Amino acid sequence: MSSSNETNLPSPWDRFLEELDGLLREQVHVHCIGGFVVSLFYGLPRPTADVDYFAVIPYGCVEDLQALAGPDSMLAKKHKLHLHHFPAISLPEDYETRLLEMYPGRFKNLHLYAPDPYDLILSKLERTASRIVTTLPFWQKASNSVLRRCANATKRNCIRT
Repeated sequence: MSSSNETNLPSPWDRFLEELDGLLREQVHVHCIGGFVVSLFYGLPRPTADVDYFAVIPYGCVEDLQALAGPDSMLAKKHKLHLHHFPAISLPEDYETRLLEMYPGRFKNLHLYAPDPYDLILSKLERTASRIVTTLPFWQKASNSVLRRCANATKRNCIRT
């Protein structure tokens, strides 16, 4: 599976994230999920108008991020894009060790991270098992080993419950 780790972002994402970066007063590390990651990082054509994220370091920045770029913010109104904090998510153990930085060096204070494909699929399965079927052809092309690992992990989880 290839990831689009280029420094070029499509419009209007480039302007939205550059403006957000300029408003941040410190380094902020955002762990992203959802359509933003799937479309802009992994290349699955899937329109989205938000960046879903589940963790921020430092954690105290969640309220600041939502004020600066949440659904009701000036940035959201200006760019028709926004950040969405989604704290209730389950990811595999030690997912942090497998995070991939999206667009490294692109921003001064904003650092966006994506889960590896395996972790992303498992988080998606738990949240929306019925909708994952629509993205399976993409994942099959991307990596058969990822799907095998996912199936084994899902099987283990089903046996435990």
